[in-house]
Amino acid sequence: MTAARPIADRGRKIFLIATEESGDRLGANLMKVLRQRLGDAVRFEGVGGRSMAREGLVSRFPIEELSIIGLAAVVKHLPKILRLIRETAAAVTEARPDILVIIDSPDFTHRVARRVRAADPQIPIVDYVSPSVWAWRPGRARAMLSYVDHVLALLPFEPAAYQRLRGPPCSYVGHPLTEQLAALRPGADEQKRRDLAPPVLLVLPGSRRSEIRHHMAVFGQALGRLRDDGVAFELVLPTMPHLQEAIAEALAGWQVQPRIVVGEQEKRAAFRIAHAALAKSGTVTLELALSGVPMVTAYRTGSAEAWILRKAIKVNSVILANLVIGENVVPEFLQEDCTPEKLSQALREVLGDSALRRKQLEAFAKIDRIMSTGNQPPSARAADIVLATMRKARRTN
Repeated sequence: MTAARPIADRGRKIFLIATEESGDRLGANLMKVLRQRLGDAVRFEGVGGRSMAREGLVSRFPIEELSIIGLAAVVKHLPKILRLIRETAAAVTEARPDILVIIDSPDFTHRVARRVRAADPQIPIVDYVSPSVWAWRPGRARAMLSYVDHVLALLPFEPAAYQRLRGPPCSYVGHPLTEQLAALRPGADEQKRRDLAPPVLLVLPGSRRSEIRHHMAVFGQALGRLRDDGVAFELVLPTMPHLQEAIAEALAGWQVQPRIVVGEQEKRAAFRIAHAALAKSGTVTLELALSGVPMVTAYRTGSAEAWILRKAIKVNSVILANLVIGENVVPEFLQEDCTPEKLSQALREVLGDSALRRKQLEAFAKIDRIMSTGNQPPSARAADIVLATMRKARRTN
């Protein structure tokens, strides 16, 4: 065991690891608040992307090296992934930080954390963004007790899940989307467009190439059936620059061609005028719920992955909006249920003044209260727990 180190006479050193873009944004906001709290007495080291770099972090390696999707790709790159895990863990123990903050990406960050805890048990470890222990592999929660000191949860039901599963202490700090409500919700003119005919219908097939491959054909067929049935709508497809080419190729066979909008700002503008949406399940369902946009959701994947997920998933819904609200108000069509017939029928309902649409809008009206963090933004709540964990470790060591 490493000898206790005196840290009262030097600045604080915080090591952060984020390997995906969403985690990079969380890390950057956390760094901002920590610097406000600690001033020039704090130094940051670790792994991150462009957002954390703007806050002064020099990443140990480009996070693009870990942008690997799919089982075959992971197997192919496994030696490289394992090497980066070993090197990152060694960098943490060599830096001897006052705290390690791992951010999302549990397949990578938790392996690093376990190595760090084994090499130097005195380094406190905070996990920012809980793995989905409430949905699958619940045994992970109890296993985390041995190498995580505190979990910072983005979803309000997660602390109770950790308590039930006998995991480490877990605190709800809030979801970053709750800091972006002004960008998600319509102004007066946008609300007028949201209520006008023809209604704006968003189509959101996913943010990964594999998701686009699995969803675009069936989405296109469902929208074609809807148009053939005489339902009028204005179709808008938000995407990101790196996916434009894949989207354009997949749209070639669509009967109804959407207006494509590119980038985060254009996506949010589309959300503010949208009347309804057809979306791949994921975080976007929570985004739509916060925007007040009724939706139909779907998910398709390869047969092998689908078999694994069916065996593993322990919840009644895979839709984040449903899980947060605590009620299955958003219809979900998974695998063999994801058909043009079923999607088009459900879309007809959420586009019209139906019981399904009204039920969703009533449920979405409760979401602010459910996800509230009071007057403190998520990044500030997260920073307070990081600092408290660091101070507790100093007293113990």
